[in-house]
Amino acid sequence: MQSTSSGSIQTTKYRRSAWPSIRERLKKDKLLYLMAVPGLLFFLIFHYGPMYGLVVAFKKFNIYQGIIASEWVGLDNFRILFEMSGFRRALANTMIIGFYQLVFVFPAPIILALLIHEVAHSAYKRFIQTVIYLPHFVSWIVIGSILYAILSPNTGVVSVIASWFGYDGSVINLMGNTAYFRGVLIVSSIWKEAGFGTILYLATIVTIDPHLYEAAKADGAGKLRQLWHITLPGLRTTIVILLIFHVGNFLNVGLEQVYALYNPAVYQVSEILDTYLYKLAFEDAKYDLAVASGMFKSLVGLALVLLANYIAKKIDSDSGLI
Repeated sequence: MQSTSSGSIQTTKYRRSAWPSIRERLKKDKLLYLMAVPGLLFFLIFHYGPMYGLVVAFKKFNIYQGIIASEWVGLDNFRILFEMSGFRRALANTMIIGFYQLVFVFPAPIILALLIHEVAHSAYKRFIQTVIYLPHFVSWIVIGSILYAILSPNTGVVSVIASWFGYDGSVINLMGNTAYFRGVLIVSSIWKEAGFGTILYLATIVTIDPHLYEAAKADGAGKLRQLWHITLPGLRTTIVILLIFHVGNFLNVGLEQVYALYNPAVYQVSEILDTYLYKLAFEDAKYDLAVASGMFKSLVGLALVLLANYIAKKIDSDSGLI
């Protein structure tokens, strides 16, 4: 009995002593915590606050009755959603485009960062980095207009150049052809984001001990062996973490990009979950089905993140997020 009371006294003392230490840390780093307030408010207001609206996925939502008064329907919205052919087609397109992005778009910044790292002239390297960063800051609407101006089969730049060489035939409409449109999405995504994606990889390469490269040169290792045995192992943790994030966004293949580039001629291969959700909510006013679609996509993303993290930890205990 006495030991129990002494244990509770020690716990109380620990709690009392913990508060001054927390208060001291807050006082010491108050500017850092103050800088974090805007980001914290952003997530609270725009990410956690709207989560109350997720209950719409389990209701037959009536805009005049509101969220609370609307009728509960359980999982009926999800059942209706999966019975809709448009949703199944959008899910299939999203998975195909997501797979293409995983295979082609994700490795592009890694390859580009490795190539930039090998550029010896510092001024030329900075120029290359500046040029490849710029497309990231251009909106997809502008890029869509540029692509239409270049690829238009009648008045596009490609058509004009072909006519200069005496070609009188019709140029393939890449933006309106179901066989090529997904390729346009992938290539334009690489062009826009690959350069900006090299920032983290280049920053990680800089932290690799240069003595390792000197020792490798002394042992007769060429550039490829240095790349394989030094640079890539040094990038492993960064690659794994970014891969987990990319896998988590497997179903987020880019609303802005697809919405800016696609057209009725390619809906069959370009309609994705994000555009389908947008049409459900803002064109058909089926808010309950739209929320159910968004929740399904978020749950799949969460499951993929946990699965990718689990596999990464199994392969290498030092990799992964948690």
